[in-house]
Amino acid sequence: MIPLDVFGSESVAADLLQQVRWRDGVTCPRCRSDRTVRNGSYREFQRYLCKNCDRTFNDKTGTIFAHSKIALRRWLFSIYAFLRFNTSLRQLQCEIEVTHKTIHRRIERFTRALDAPSLDLVGPVEIDEVYVSAGKKGRERDQPSRSRGLSTRGRGSYDGDKPPVFILADRGTEQRYVIPAKAADESTIRLLLADRQEESLTVYTDGFRAYEPLEEDDTFTREYVVHGDGEYADEEVHVNTCESHASLTRRWLSPHRGISKDKLTQYLRAFQLRRELYRKPGRDALKHAIRATL
Repeated sequence: MIPLDVFGSESVAADLLQQVRWRDGVTCPRCRSDRTVRNGSYREFQRYLCKNCDRTFNDKTGTIFAHSKIALRRWLFSIYAFLRFNTSLRQLQCEIEVTHKTIHRRIERFTRALDAPSLDLVGPVEIDEVYVSAGKKGRERDQPSRSRGLSTRGRGSYDGDKPPVFILADRGTEQRYVIPAKAADESTIRLLLADRQEESLTVYTDGFRAYEPLEEDDTFTREYVVHGDGEYADEEVHVNTCESHASLTRRWLSPHRGISKDKLTQYLRAFQLRRELYRKPGRDALKHAIRATL
């Protein structure tokens, strides 16, 4: 259920932020001391005094919502619509009545605040790669604009504005990871598979040659299918989970009409967060999104 009360009242939005931020108690954002007392208010937000550093702060201090002239309820609506419905920035600009530059800056600040996914692989693990359109959007060019998609046959590349994005599906934990890379090569693959609980890891791949060196390494057990030969599944050996998640990744990026490859990591972290809150009810989903930025 969409939390309309939060988006319609600044005081309700302020109470929600206070509830999420200080769930473990109020601490000073500057010196981290818990020797704090209430000290009046700043508009709808509670203000505090730190007895350790003798400075004041409020519920927004040190967050992505600080120093913003736009109402908190509008920013919470933007974050909720962006994650829940994958609303484009142009549409959000119309909904909260701000300039495109303002909404772009705030959403970018939100995505930068998200932590990188922490891999802790249990296995078996599926791994596959997908290539997405991401060029120099938003930057001045010293060359003609790129054409959409691949102009020649073959796999994409970072320099060719078609960077690889690796999808990892850990069957042991049912976690999905979406991680952009500058190259789809052996070193990148080994780096992605390095954070694992067991020394030996079973890895399911397709027939891409960059995965072949895993067969010569005793720390991996590689099993694969060759799509070029019409092989897509051999009992438990397949990468169908990764391919399904890759299709969702493409759908997530498509409304934004070709993002900059410099911002690709940020958009994919937002996609990862969206998956975490996908089945949560409205208010819980919004709380989870706020907590992810603190």
